[in-house]
Amino acid sequence: MTAGSGGRPRQRPGARLSPGRGGQGAVMQDPTPERAEESREAASAEGGGAFCLQRVFEEVQVSSQLSAAPAEPPAVTVVAVERYLAQAPSAAPRQYWYDLTLADGARWHRCHLAPRLNGLVQRARLRAGTRLRLTRFSYRYDERRLNRGFICLEGLERERGTDTSTAAAPPNGYRPLRPLRGDNRHYLPLWNNEDPYGDVWVPDRPPVQVDVDVSKLTNLGHLEMTWRSRVHFHPLLVRILHKSRLKYYGKPEKKMDMPYQAYFEVADGSGMMSMVLWNSLCPEWYHSMKVGTVLLLAKYAIKSSYPFKTHPTPGDSQMKRFATIEICLNVRDPPTEISIIPEEMVKPEWGLPEVKYRFITRSELDDLPHNHSCDVIGLVTFVGRAERARKREHSEDFWLYRWAHAIDGTSDQPFILELFATSQPDVFERIHPMTYLVCTQMRVMTENPSRTVYLTTSNESQIFIKGWHKGQPYTKDAKVKNFIQWMESQSEADQIKKTVIGGYYPFPRPPDSFLKYCKNNEVESVLRPIGEIGKEIEDLHYREHKRIAVQGIISAIRYISCSNAAEEAPGGDLVQKDTSQPRGSSSVSREDCADKGKHEEVQSFLGPPCTPGEHQHQALLSKRSSVKRKTTRRFRRDAEQGGTSVSPVSSHPYFTRTVRRKLGLDEYQHGHSVQDKNGQAVSDSLQYCTDQEGVNNIAETEEPGRTCGSWQSDLWAQVKDKLMNYFHHSKIFPESIPRKFDYVHKDLLMQQYNLHAAVHQPIEARTDKNINEFKSAIGLGYYEVTVLGINHDIAIDVAFLPLFCPDNPHLFQLEDIQNDTLLSCMSCVSACQQKASSSGRLGDTFPLSDEIVKAAKELDGKHVICILDMCHLGDDKVEVFLTKIYKTVEPGVLDPV
Repeated sequence: MTAGSGGRPRQRPGARLSPGRGGQGAVMQDPTPERAEESREAASAEGGGAFCLQRVFEEVQVSSQLSAAPAEPPAVTVVAVERYLAQAPSAAPRQYWYDLTLADGARWHRCHLAPRLNGLVQRARLRAGTRLRLTRFSYRYDERRLNRGFICLEGLERERGTDTSTAAAPPNGYRPLRPLRGDNRHYLPLWNNEDPYGDVWVPDRPPVQVDVDVSKLTNLGHLEMTWRSRVHFHPLLVRILHKSRLKYYGKPEKKMDMPYQAYFEVADGSGMMSMVLWNSLCPEWYHSMKVGTVLLLAKYAIKSSYPFKTHPTPGDSQMKRFATIEICLNVRDPPTEISIIPEEMVKPEWGLPEVKYRFITRSELDDLPHNHSCDVIGLVTFVGRAERARKREHSEDFWLYRWAHAIDGTSDQPFILELFATSQPDVFERIHPMTYLVCTQMRVMTENPSRTVYLTTSNESQIFIKGWHKGQPYTKDAKVKNFIQWMESQSEADQIKKTVIGGYYPFPRPPDSFLKYCKNNEVESVLRPIGEIGKEIEDLHYREHKRIAVQGIISAIRYISCSNAAEEAPGGDLVQKDTSQPRGSSSVSREDCADKGKHEEVQSFLGPPCTPGEHQHQALLSKRSSVKRKTTRRFRRDAEQGGTSVSPVSSHPYFTRTVRRKLGLDEYQHGHSVQDKNGQAVSDSLQYCTDQEGVNNIAETEEPGRTCGSWQSDLWAQVKDKLMNYFHHSKIFPESIPRKFDYVHKDLLMQQYNLHAAVHQPIEARTDKNINEFKSAIGLGYYEVTVLGINHDIAIDVAFLPLFCPDNPHLFQLEDIQNDTLLSCMSCVSACQQKASSSGRLGDTFPLSDEIVKAAKELDGKHVICILDMCHLGDDKVEVFLTKIYKTVEPGVLDPV
């Protein structure tokens, strides 16, 4: 369930913060002794001993420093996290503030989060449902208002456990109060700006009975000819043909109540024209103005069209477009009068055009030109997790999107759909396999790096699923009817076997050559130094996806197997079976210890240090001399810096198959990880090898650096103990794995792969089923690839996840990496492994085949360019996947000097 997209019914807060339930926290005022005593009595009667939070808030208001750090920090549950535009000087980039609604068992309190703690929300470490202890807070007066102020949270500790019993379900009828700080009058959705959020956005307004006097109407064609000579215009009767997503244009230095706009294309018998809904009219009318709605407009304004706006492609190519002017609907100057005419009252003599579409079938898609506009309908067979892409470098504004596949029976290939948020959060969050999906005004993308045709949403796209189809104009379209007939002939049981939800989805694939990857950018601006990967990861926000290019040398490969139904380890990690031994130790530079003050808020928030097992997936190794002194202190800080942590790892060799055989280790069954008394993760199998010299004396009959599940280069063996930095980001997480769809538990699966909700979801609405209990849709394991920097001083472990779904071979396009020999070999071996597993011959499959080792040796010691996909999954979880390898001497890449 997403939080972020903020819509009805999931993101809207659902309860009124009335004074009887802690509404004082919304706008804290200096209480009189009488009022304070009444509050104490009411709280005592209501919550018994859970009155501590109200008491400490009152004490801080009368303290000399207006701040406090309680000896016993009160425990609370976060009920809601809400975002709004921060005030800033002119020309400053947009930044945001956050208000929290807290529950202490007796009442709710609204508090402001100190801006230096914003990173906790931005990386989903602090979210609705989190249990906290408040270690420091202050009272801040608003100096521009009388007797107005708010509690500001300045120090937090996260409590272990997930007890949210104190966060009651928000009752119905809640209208959220205005933000605590600044002049804002509304909240934004938590994770993007395009979606409506909160009860200020009025649901559908019912049509009204209106007497339409045709003799007093004008038309769009007449308006275009006469608008410059008139101030007041006759009423218009039009039908909405297209509708855009919302645009939020708030600026820190401008004080506007509702800085929104939405474009519509409206038409009458004379042609089509743009109509713009402005500011406060957006929350009042946006939901009610649907495609096909008939409007009677009066007291509107006419202005020259904005020259850079997008235009939809009309379904009727013969319709005349009036592109020089647009209709403006404002709350004032003049105040527009809007009436919705019920469809049953629309008369044929009014001459209003019907809504027409441009539906295509999948069999027609491959012949369409780039950027062609079309509409599609299909049965969803795959829907990916919700992800975000930063709009501009260093900006706090993000696009929200997800990928989906849909079939229509005309081709064995699906529609591949890139779905950006269309200001329909209630639809976007509930897209799931086995639903009928309609997408309008989609754009064909043929000139893309992957060479695979896909469709992407435009500014005027609308999406619809089951529950939203009734009454839509497209239900009359012939191709929609043909699709429904085809679906009636299909077996639901057969189709649901092919369905998948969530997980890592590397699309579109990088192009064949690196220069195509760079597009028109300079190579120097695209390549990232491998030492900056830690900073890149640290800067990621929750569910932000980013693709980067680094130079390096493929130095080691290790196969890691996971059970089909991956179980969760105590630290939230997947239980893994490593088919080789742990890596050697290395060191980090002192520069990584700098900037201590930058993450002070993180140290207090994390509370007790996490165990090494919980962060072993992305441990940043340290020099042994400095680890002994700094591990505990740096672990808590670095865990917050993009999920890296400090963990000294002892050095262990790569055992060949011969050695493993003589040590009594099964070729395909390896010991699980255990923790020693110091909390350090070690391998069970290492307990067989306490005498290192004894191991070395065993006769080797196989090539050095090769084991059943791993390979390492000679160069790696020489440098791995002398590294300055060694980043470990080869861990995969439950959110990384595509799952077979289970319709019975579709709500849990949608919640898992949507964004965290802005408002706490009541425990009664959840299920006890764990996400790892759902069967993986892909292979039995993945590969850890070690990339050594070209200066031989820094290395990083990344993951390569072979994506092959035997029940749906068209879901992941293996042919997209056929020109990448190493990754292609690893994908094909994993595909064969699945087939062997299904036939009971898994033992015949060698995880690190001769083909993989041969391909790796071809890259041994050579400089390559690695394309890495990074995504922040919340808390300290960051996945880093290898998605493409370019040789620096192949065509399209400049030869190294």
